[in-house]
Amino acid sequence: MKKWLLAPSLLLLGNTILMAQHDFEIQGHRGARGLMPENTIPAFYRAIDEGVHTLELDVVISKDKKVVVSHENFFNPAISTDPNGKPITQKNRGNLYELTYKEIKLYDVGLRGHPEYPEQEKIAVHKPLLKDVLKATEKYAKKKGISPLKYNIELKSLVEDYRVSQPEAPEFSDLVYDVIFEKLDANRVTIQSFDFNILKYWYARINAGEYEKVALSALIEPYDDNDIDLNLNLIGFRPDIWSPYFHHLNKSKVKKLHQLGIKTIPWTVNELKDMKAVKEMGCDGLITDYPNRAKSL
Repeated sequence: MKKWLLAPSLLLLGNTILMAQHDFEIQGHRGARGLMPENTIPAFYRAIDEGVHTLELDVVISKDKKVVVSHENFFNPAISTDPNGKPITQKNRGNLYELTYKEIKLYDVGLRGHPEYPEQEKIAVHKPLLKDVLKATEKYAKKKGISPLKYNIELKSLVEDYRVSQPEAPEFSDLVYDVIFEKLDANRVTIQSFDFNILKYWYARINAGEYEKVALSALIEPYDDNDIDLNLNLIGFRPDIWSPYFHHLNKSKVKKLHQLGIKTIPWTVNELKDMKAVKEMGCDGLITDYPNRAKSL
C-alpha cells in the first residue's frame, strides 16, 4: 500500500474546500443507470455527456484482489447473463469474491436491460475494473473538454459479509486506495459507504498521514434510525457529506447538518419535481439515475 505524508495544514482544509465547489452538485448514479447499463464504462460516458459534476460508482473485490466496479458482490439476476448466454438466476448468481476477474469479465450485464428502467439502452457489456473506468473516463472527459471530473466511490461493504464475499474494512480500503491514487488527485475523490467501519478506517489513516485527504460520505440506510446525532455517534466523527434517502430529509435536518459543517447530498432522486424539492430545501446536490433530467436545475 502506498503511504502519503501530509502537511498538517492540509488536514485542516476539510469541509471548507468542499463547500466552495459546485453550488449544486449532480452525481450520476452508477453512471447513468436510467439510460445505460449500470456501473459500466458506457454508463459513465453517458453521464459525462449529460454534464454531471461527479460520477458515482460502486466497487467490490474479486478473488484475485482486483477492484471491480459492481453494485453487488454477485451477479444480479435481473440483468446478468452467464458465459453460455443463459440468464442468471438466484440459485447461480455466484460470489464475485470467489471468482477471478478473468472469470467475472465473461458475464454480460447489459444485453437484457433492466426491467425497472425501460429507457435503459440494451448493449453487450461486462463489469469493468476500477482502474479501467478511471483511465477511460479521464480520457473521455479530457476529449470533451470538461475535465477534471470528480468521483464518488462507494465501497460495498457489510460487516456480515467480511471474509465471505469481501475482505474486512482495512484490506478492502487499502486495495481501493492504491488504485485511486495511481490516477487521481485527492480533491476529486469522495469515499462513501453504509459500513461505518470503512469510514472510520479512512478517517484514521488520513489523520495518521498514511492516506491523502479525501472527502468522506456517510450513507444512511433508509430503514435505519435517521437521527443525525445517533448516527454521528456511531460514526465517531463528522463526515464531510451526509447521504441519506432523499425522502428522509427536510429543511431543518439540512440546516442542522450545515451548522455542523456537513454537506448534504441525498440519493436516489429521479423525478424532476423531487430534484427541485431537494434543491429548495437547501441540499448541496443529489444523486440520480437520470442526469439528463437534472439539466434544468
